[in-house]
Amino acid sequence: MKILILGAGRVGESVAESLVSERNDITVIDTDPVRLAALQDRLDLRGVVGNGIQPSVLRDAGIEDTDMLIACAPLDETNLVACKVAHDRFGVPTTIARVRSPEFEEGDALLEKKGFAVDKVICPEQSVTTYIRKLIEYPEALQVLEFADGLVSLIAVRAVAGGPLVQHSLAEIPRLMPDIEMRIVAIYRPTAGAAGQDRAITELDGRTRIEPGDEVFVLAATEHIRTVLGALRKMDQPVRRIMVAGGGKVGLRLARQIHGEYALKIIEPQRQRCEYLATQLPPDVLVLQGDSTDEDLLGDENVQDMDLFIALTSDDEDNIMSCLLAKRLGARRVIGLINRRAYADLVQGTAIDIAISPSHAVIGELLAWVRRGDVEAVHSLRRGAAEALEAIVRGDAKTCKMAERRVDELPLPKGAQIGALVRGLHLPDGSEAENARPRVIIAHHDTTILPHDHVIIFVPRKRMVREVEKLFQVSATFF
Repeated sequence: MKILILGAGRVGESVAESLVSERNDITVIDTDPVRLAALQDRLDLRGVVGNGIQPSVLRDAGIEDTDMLIACAPLDETNLVACKVAHDRFGVPTTIARVRSPEFEEGDALLEKKGFAVDKVICPEQSVTTYIRKLIEYPEALQVLEFADGLVSLIAVRAVAGGPLVQHSLAEIPRLMPDIEMRIVAIYRPTAGAAGQDRAITELDGRTRIEPGDEVFVLAATEHIRTVLGALRKMDQPVRRIMVAGGGKVGLRLARQIHGEYALKIIEPQRQRCEYLATQLPPDVLVLQGDSTDEDLLGDENVQDMDLFIALTSDDEDNIMSCLLAKRLGARRVIGLINRRAYADLVQGTAIDIAISPSHAVIGELLAWVRRGDVEAVHSLRRGAAEALEAIVRGDAKTCKMAERRVDELPLPKGAQIGALVRGLHLPDGSEAENARPRVIIAHHDTTILPHDHVIIFVPRKRMVREVEKLFQVSATFF
């Protein structure tokens, strides 16, 4: 696929890096020649210097035969105008815009073809906020991802000694938890002598044992997630008290969503921003002016009593230092927003419980549009190394390799796991029964996949994705 990316900032760079690895033809437009040169030296792509809303610059970048425009420049107005020009002047089939303002949401008439012609709106700040919201709801989890309209969840959890399933084999799970169906799709085990480094157990079978310290990925119906978490580690106390470092866009979005549910404190260094936060949030949210890396301040504000400390400033180093300090002072759990991938890899699994990458939080939304076939959702796992995707089966046994076959008959890449199916969700032509409810089916070797099933697959390495996509593609005779 030929893709044109407008903007070589943090989001644009991460998007380019992910899409280049999948052998797409990528061109990036940016006004900064130095930034573009550095990107070209590192990745196999073409850079064009210029203003991306100008037709002449877009033409130089090859927009006339581009399949998709992803506009992720810093300004909303630049991205909206670029999509409009790309669609109206050059007929680009798919346009995606990064839009920070909550005034523009999907479904808004201003974004339709007669307006700015934006097919998909992405907002990294909102994606990160949603991601954090799930981690607050499930404090034992390292990652919580939803599929099939929220009916199925994939969770990552660190197994702890004493959990009912820990130190038992996978074959024993049905006996130990007879009332809950789940599927463990991957296990990453700490490498001896290498702090923060895990290795994947590539062959999961009934003899595989769950050991303390393992990072376990489990698929289950969302209604059973708490039970599954409790089977792998002792359940933490519910989150009641939260301290947030940084009152920027993400911090404010999060505070607006969670105030009233939790006792909330926000630390922000800029006085003017503090005053603005105070006008935007209710009186029960305590806004403090100060430095989140100040040990005395954290101590005075009783960080040791916090169930969760979340560092959301725009500075990676400040986020890392404030998380480490909060943890040392007694905060039960700490989460840090880390933009640089190298930093995220370095701190994950140390005293910082979870390192969140904004680019990885949003990349799945883009990949769902780039993937071939009926891919409904894509989520990046383990900082981009693995993926979980949801795709719809079309056709029948004659036209699709996935339809009307048992799981053990499918030529899946080594390590790829079908974790669950959702049957009866969004059937074509409104053919579902009036009172029918979609059904979650945890996949086993003898499970038969039917047309219109939503299939959720774990892929341990991104290079396998194309092989998986081919299984869902239908022959021309289907149409």
